[in-house]
Amino acid sequence: MLRGAGVVVLAGALLFDAPPAVADDVRRGQESVIEALDLRTAWRTSKGAGVVVAVLDSGVDPGHRDLVGSVTVGKDFVEGANPPGVPPMRLHGTYMASLIAGHGHGPDGRFGVIGVAPEAGVLSVRVILEDEEPGFGTFNTDQRFENSVAGGIRHAVDQGADVINLSISKDLPNRQERAAIRYAISKGVVLVAAAGNQGADGGTVPYSYPASFTGVVSVGAADAKLRRASFSKRNASVVVAAPGVDIMGAGPDGGYWVGKGTSQATALVSGVVALIKAKYPGMSPPLVVQALAESATDRPPHGYDIGTGFGVVNAAKALAAAGRLARHTVTAAAGQAHDPATPLGGGPIGPVKVVHRDDEHVMVYGSIAAVLVAGALGALAVIFALVRRVRRAHNCQDA
Repeated sequence: MLRGAGVVVLAGALLFDAPPAVADDVRRGQESVIEALDLRTAWRTSKGAGVVVAVLDSGVDPGHRDLVGSVTVGKDFVEGANPPGVPPMRLHGTYMASLIAGHGHGPDGRFGVIGVAPEAGVLSVRVILEDEEPGFGTFNTDQRFENSVAGGIRHAVDQGADVINLSISKDLPNRQERAAIRYAISKGVVLVAAAGNQGADGGTVPYSYPASFTGVVSVGAADAKLRRASFSKRNASVVVAAPGVDIMGAGPDGGYWVGKGTSQATALVSGVVALIKAKYPGMSPPLVVQALAESATDRPPHGYDIGTGFGVVNAAKALAAAGRLARHTVTAAAGQAHDPATPLGGGPIGPVKVVHRDDEHVMVYGSIAAVLVAGALGALAVIFALVRRVRRAHNCQDA
């Protein structure tokens, strides 16, 4: 978020790890995630072919060997925030893109990072700077960049994105973003966003945006035991969770990273959504969300909690649930759909029109109310008189 609303932050705590000596170490480092999401089973049904996932982030390195050929570079909405001649770092964005659509490298792609949807395409839309970039302060104070996320969402939709990944977090909502999200959903685009990493203090944590906008899939992070990670935010916007601790991913210039955060969990869920949209391209966003929620594993004892939502996403089960839901539709009838370009509501509410006035009932209930009021006043008068009498008696005894 920008001016007057707090700072946009990348919702992943990155821990740098030196590039492994053997690239296959990366794939072995991903094994726990592959098993938790049951990806090998899911890949028999879908690998995300034909789907475009927009990564609204700090930029994606299209030349990374695990992503090369899969990345289209879209518009840069924060151009000019860095000083002239300073290139984008593209750390966080590359990391997220690899978790979504990394295809590995080497013979049969056996080395490097494999994403949840390895055959999906990535649209890189730069809407934020890394914390370490010299223009980060400018980005968060200059009004030019106030609507970078909203602009990025609309650009991604217009460029044909099927899924939008938002591994970013801020404290307050933005009217332009709300309208952009409605626009995306009206076009059948599924938005997935990070719940945020400020959950370590205990209790319910304030909402984060854009995750907490209606219609967005808010994702929490799970630890190695598939329980809520200590840092993952808790609030009623959380829909599902995904692994978010010790997650292996790609970095720019051929590097690899290990990190934790709701960012990583969000990217994994976006990959699962890409698998669903590839298999069932016409499925509406509400049904995709339903498939994720009803198929989640490690469900809380009462079916839902504010830490992991409906449970941990399982790619194979989500695809199976989507297959059951694919023949249904959830759309507004003609004339009932709200224009996504305008805010909800039509300005100040005018006088309420009375359609029918029942004078008899008005008189009866009015009379009852009057009797009750008179009774209450009478009771107060009696209490007052009794109090005065007690005081007089007490004064006489003292005399």
